[in-house]
Amino acid sequence: MTRVAVIGAGSWGTAVAGIASAHAEVVLWARDPALAEQIDRAHENRSYLAGIRLPSSLRATHDVTAACADADVVVMAVPSHGFRGVLSAAAPAIDDDAIVVSLTKGVEQLTLLRMTEIVGEVLPSVDESRVGVLTGPNLAREVAEGQPAASVIAMRDSSAAETMQQLFMTRTFRVYTNPDVVGCEIAGALKNVIAIAAGMAAGLGYGDNTKAALITRGLAELARLGIRLGGDPLTFSGLAGMGDLVATCISEKSRNRHVGVELGRGRAIDEILEEMNMVAEGVKTTAAVVELAGRVDVDMPIAAMVAEVLYHGASAADIVPTLMLREAKPEMYGIR
Repeated sequence: MTRVAVIGAGSWGTAVAGIASAHAEVVLWARDPALAEQIDRAHENRSYLAGIRLPSSLRATHDVTAACADADVVVMAVPSHGFRGVLSAAAPAIDDDAIVVSLTKGVEQLTLLRMTEIVGEVLPSVDESRVGVLTGPNLAREVAEGQPAASVIAMRDSSAAETMQQLFMTRTFRVYTNPDVVGCEIAGALKNVIAIAAGMAAGLGYGDNTKAALITRGLAELARLGIRLGGDPLTFSGLAGMGDLVATCISEKSRNRHVGVELGRGRAIDEILEEMNMVAEGVKTTAAVVELAGRVDVDMPIAAMVAEVLYHGASAADIVPTLMLREAKPEMYGIR
């Protein structure tokens, strides 16, 4: 039987561990020993998915090397700022022939690396074609509740991708394969930045026209950067691109949108983050995305404005007027 280690017991890691338990022996690693014990004993993650009953076969541990020992599949569900450190701690226990899947939608600060690139550095002996991402419009609680949803497993090795497709597919969670790891990862990271902007518009009281414009132009931005970095243009019109962007920008369950809404209402970013139980990846990823865009000479005005609000004291109220008064251009400017 396939053995799966899910590293990270936040809401999405827990939901994916529950999904995979239908097809494999799954061990979920939690940083907090008390949370690991609670999940293992009560089959519920009360910190991140309270009220959701987890499969009785799912085991949890605080020992990351024990979780990864003899695992056929290692699923990384750790925020981008802790991804390298946790993977490095687990590395001695990860087999060279393991399949590695990232659930993390972010870009590493300083290095500007995608999560699969970090895997390549930390686990150089693992075949990079068997390293990929599971991504799409997947709000964890809805998936855990069994509401119909769809996702993408992006991996260059088609056989490994199909194996992961079967591992994660359920009656209510449909999984598609895609060989475009770069495009899927970039879309997943950037949609969080755009969701903060969409949240700001909502918090400021702007209507649906404004939100639709931000989402659509946000899609243009993430497509520009993704294509420049080697992504397939078609990826950005699919689940990993448009699908995830729409869900994150419009859902009240979205952490990144929530941050934007509160910024739009005039609250300080430190105050917002202090009261949150979970990580909003876009807050840290924005800086890396803007720097990455500058490095490859890609214009990303929405992301740049979000950075000004997050890090440089600009007012959320300035974002829409600033964008509206930019130089007039053709709609498809810079997409290809």
